Amino acid sequence: MNIQKHLAAGLVLIIFVIILLSDSADNVLHSKTGSDEVKGFNDPVIIEFPLRGEWLAPTTPAKKIPSHGTDQLGERYAFDFLQVDWERNGKPFYRTSLPEYLLFGVPLNKCYCWGQKVYAPCDGKIIKAEDGYKERSRVHLASDLFVALKNANAFNSEKDDIRSVAGNYVIMKCSDHVYAAFAHLQKGSVTVSAGQAVKRGEVLGKVGHSGNSTAPHLHFQLMDSSNLLSAKGIPCAFEQYESFQDGAWKTVYNGVPSNKDRIRYN
Repeated sequence: MNIQKHLAAGLVLIIFVIILLSDSADNVLHSKTGSDEVKGFNDPVIIEFPLRGEWLAPTTPAKKIPSHGTDQLGERYAFDFLQVDWERNGKPFYRTSLPEYLLFGVPLNKCYCWGQKVYAPCDGKIIKAEDGYKERSRVHLASDLFVALKNANAFNSEKDDIRSVAGNYVIMKCSDHVYAAFAHLQKGSVTVSAGQAVKRGEVLGKVGHSGNSTAPHLHFQLMDSSNLLSAKGIPCAFEQYESFQDGAWKTVYNGVPSNKDRIRYN
């Protein structure tokens, strides 16, 4: 199975780092589905947001579909979520300086969202829970780019461990033909196991930097199968969150955050 497009799409966060969220980037914003503003969404599944606190979605189907540049691995409507410093120039995802990041890399514990809890967005059943895959100890542009390029050119879905792409991950069944995937989780953080019933709001694991990751973040998607290699993506919207607009937090219902929205959910 050829998934080079998917693996090359892992470079999206590298590009995000390089441009440092330039305000000149296209803003395809704002949030609500069911309108012409977010095309390709037909009858999205409405679920709870799987994180707490403030977040940014640099990769989102509100900007383009397929969001990661491919329909493979169930990624057509996938999101990447990470945390940034909204007050600093470039809105970095790390607590150190840009020169330090570029030259020496940043320890994972100095990245804002590394270790943040990931929550079940609905009641369901755990189908797969894969943990134990290593994380690189530092986020570094050169080494992360090398891993992404290596995966894009050498990964073989028939022989290689899918965790080299997805990292530590959880797949849960939400309902008939609707499955949620949570990827790039922190090593040792997965708190659930296959066959376990979970309730909405239950902790599944923590945000990490495992697999084909260029910055600690959560990759989240809905799909029609628990098999990543054959699944097709399903559109989803989040039943409620807040978006910072015109200096104030405003509640959004059944929304899809854009690539520039400052959002929060508590």
